[in-house]
Amino acid sequence: MFAFAKQKLMPVVIINDVSQAEPLREALKQGGVFTAEVTLRTPNALRIIQIMSEDLDFCVGAGTVLSPGDADKAQSAGAQFVVSPGLSIAVVDECDRAAMPYFPGVSTPTEIQRARDLGFNELKFFPAEALGGAPYLKAVAAPFHDMRFIPTGGINLKNVDSYLAVPQVLAVGGSWIVSEKLLAAGDFSAITSLTREAVSQMNSHSI
Repeated sequence: MFAFAKQKLMPVVIINDVSQAEPLREALKQGGVFTAEVTLRTPNALRIIQIMSEDLDFCVGAGTVLSPGDADKAQSAGAQFVVSPGLSIAVVDECDRAAMPYFPGVSTPTEIQRARDLGFNELKFFPAEALGGAPYLKAVAAPFHDMRFIPTGGINLKNVDSYLAVPQVLAVGGSWIVSEKLLAAGDFSAITSLTREAVSQMNSHSI
């Protein structure tokens, strides 16, 4: 089981400064989180994944995987799973070939059923808030009792409880913990504080 499934939390990170890879990983660990999705939206994302994955106690995934080439490069860099905003058959085939865990994105019942037909039971749900938030997710997930979802997009501490209340939510993804503003300031102590706050809220919800 991936760390985010146990923690119910997967930070989504957009980062380009290679020198911040290790401090960020340590800030998350000190806050109680041992996984992150590093999106392939920046030129240095693969190098950052490589650095962060050097710590075997930390699980790094690659996000915004749009092609088989992205998936291959992410795995070579040390990513332990890949995530897409949508469902790509080409990426499915590449991940099957490479035995790489893949979390495709869905937003409608038709897409969920298509993913289910392909053998998936754990999916990214994106963009969660723009689609209608937790009420929409609860409604579309209801017929698919054997599916689990990782909602991302617009989630923060103010609305995260509504997503965790949906029984089929495996974990939540969010960028509020590692915001671009905090990275630009190099404020890793604030990232640790936000991580601890999120972990505390997750733990209180599960009691």
